[in-house]
Amino acid sequence: MNRELENIFLVGLEENKQKLLRICSAYSTDQEDRNDLFQEVLMNIWKSMPSFKANSSLSTWMYRVTLNVCLNARTKLTKKKKQFINMDSVTLSKYEGETSVEEENPLLIYMRSCIKEMNEADKAVITLHLEELPYKEIADVTGITENHVAVKIKRIKKKLLTCINSKSC
Repeated sequence: MNRELENIFLVGLEENKQKLLRICSAYSTDQEDRNDLFQEVLMNIWKSMPSFKANSSLSTWMYRVTLNVCLNARTKLTKKKKQFINMDSVTLSKYEGETSVEEENPLLIYMRSCIKEMNEADKAVITLHLEELPYKEIADVTGITENHVAVKIKRIKKKLLTCINSKSC
């Protein structure tokens, strides 16, 4: 890969890393899973850099690659789960002294839990919306119209509110 593409990749990563990580979080079960997914995203973005044609902004293109990787990983995970024994009864305690924002704010725990329960299309739209992407960019990433994005966000917010209320009661 030439130096120019490498610089574009590094700048894009620097500007979008936190957003890409949060998107990966919406599709992962824990920190380790999120980090693995993020690595997969970076590898795919890196390998795809020569095909980036600047038809959209770099960040929009990176979100699209991230969503595709996350959705593909979800499909693979679903297939793998059918092959393994359920280990839900095994629990691990957190390392002492480790705290997170979620522990401080139970509503964030409920919201993340509700988002993880959504279908893939809704999860993609609300995750990008929470990243404060404009409707046009969400439409570009997801392949639906801008008006459909607005309608979906309104419906998803209602679903989220209902879900959060049911979990907090």
